[in-house]
Amino acid sequence: MRQIVLDTETTGINPKLGNRIIEIGCVELFNRALTGNNFHVYINPERDSEEGALNVHGLTTEFLRDKPKFAEIAQQFREYIQGAELIIHNAPFDMGFLNHEFRLAKLPPFDDHVSGVIDTLVNAKEMRPGKRNSLDALCDFFGISNAHRKLHGALLDAELLADVYLAMTRGQNSLGMDVEEEVSEGGVALEQIALAEVIVVRASDEELAAHEETLSGLDKAVKGSCIWRASLAPLAAAA
Repeated sequence: MRQIVLDTETTGINPKLGNRIIEIGCVELFNRALTGNNFHVYINPERDSEEGALNVHGLTTEFLRDKPKFAEIAQQFREYIQGAELIIHNAPFDMGFLNHEFRLAKLPPFDDHVSGVIDTLVNAKEMRPGKRNSLDALCDFFGISNAHRKLHGALLDAELLADVYLAMTRGQNSLGMDVEEEVSEGGVALEQIALAEVIVVRASDEELAAHEETLSGLDKAVKGSCIWRASLAPLAAAA
């Protein structure tokens, strides 16, 4: 099963007030294994970020000015997420913005491009009722280092959320649940996508360099090899 762990950064909290997406970060899982085929892009929103949002992500208008507009990356993004099941923390926020951007670009609803959505915030609240269930709190609970996370970043947060999701669901296969027969939150069986149908969008050299820098930060934080390198090692050996 192909799953995409997704996060966005935005200029504010409400797309109806003209706020836009400024960063998208995606991490691909195939049958619960990290593939390394990730998607990351900064976007020029053609407006300033609200002060509160800027304090969260630190992405200034000057930094974003020469980045592509959403319409310019929409087709590549559509191909990347097509048919996948999404994993998002507080899904209504990101889905609301993505549907808004697709509407502005005169594209079919974002919902129509994916097979389903898992909201890890909902799952965490069921697992830990009455507890703090932010991404930072879940990293602490599952022993996942986020010491290098000074500001929010879509790709970094998607990478951390992938670790959190795998930790949250680690026992499901041992309980007799077949990954190919996973059921969405609404109870509808999700169709497995044949490997031949998976659209692969390769990361650019610049994106690979940025990803390597992030992994080095993780290595330093855990004083060794982070879980990402350990997970990808078998894939690299088989290549």
